[in-house]
Amino acid sequence: MTATPNTTLKAVRLGMMLSQDEFARRLREAGADGASKRLVQRWEAGETVAPRPAHARALEAVTGLPVALLGFRVPAPAEGEPPAPIPAGAGGGAPRGNYSGIWLSEYEYESSSRGATFTGRHHVLVLQHGDRLSVRSLPDTARGELTMDLTVDGQIITGTWVEVTARDGYYRGARYHGAIQLVADATGRRMAGRWVGFNREMGVDTGPWTLTFLDPSTDIKALERYNHPPQD
Repeated sequence: MTATPNTTLKAVRLGMMLSQDEFARRLREAGADGASKRLVQRWEAGETVAPRPAHARALEAVTGLPVALLGFRVPAPAEGEPPAPIPAGAGGGAPRGNYSGIWLSEYEYESSSRGATFTGRHHVLVLQHGDRLSVRSLPDTARGELTMDLTVDGQIITGTWVEVTARDGYYRGARYHGAIQLVADATGRRMAGRWVGFNREMGVDTGPWTLTFLDPSTDIKALERYNHPPQD
């Protein structure tokens, strides 16, 4: 039986301007032990049609896309299935809900140079593997790029955030990063907390951050539906 090349994965890799060697290295850095140029070649040639779970998690972390949209033979998440509720009580070990889906991210920050407080809004894709959440802004939802890597402990969500601002915007492509801690409500549909990070004067700022659930689907139609700037 002739293998069908995985042209989707190859297109994503080329779109990231990565060679097969570089793509494999990024996968190893994301936790895919043993990922090699030869493995990437087998995927793109269609010789291997489904990645191992650890490799699937790394693929999603590196590309920012669900593995079901990378040309592999894996089932996409069911349409219309909301996240399972999260039991009440702070902490409490492993998560029992599923946070995967499209969320609205909103945070506030003060601009000392402009003397005002602003709100950053993004539609983000959240992918969950066990107690780990990978959060990536959709490409056309804002002029910059937002990523978050989070760990779930019961209702407590803790991790890091990175934002690269628009090159032609006020901050001229600056990269900001910091830490964040959120608390999920009992329904699992809203997370609220605070961020902390450095400003341009090398001081430490902080402010509120919320994530609000919008859609459980992570298929291409859902990504296209929310790939636009959020309304106020």
